[in-house]
Amino acid sequence: MQNLSDIPVKQTLPGFFGKMVHGDKGTLAIWDIKKDSVLPGHQHPQEQITYMVEGEMEMTIGGEKYLLTAGCVHVIPSNVPHSAHALTDCTVIDSFSPARDDYR
Repeated sequence: MQNLSDIPVKQTLPGFFGKMVHGDKGTLAIWDIKKDSVLPGHQHPQEQITYMVEGEMEMTIGGEKYLLTAGCVHVIPSNVPHSAHALTDCTVIDSFSPARDDYR
């Protein structure tokens, strides 16, 4: 068992601060994302489930634009291109399966 406050913060991109929890088959990432931060277009083999805890973020997923606000959840299938722009400060929880070894 761990306490979230004991997990070190990793800055993966400018404005993206995450705490990562890894299991054998999945990764949970809890993000604090600063307003106007941009996640460039990318894709990965992991399925991703994104839950917006706080804030507003515009995401482009598979060529379609979405406005994610507090309470929204979106499933991003494996290898689907996606990008994001934080319109406000955001708190986001991402679940990845299989685990994101690049976040270890």
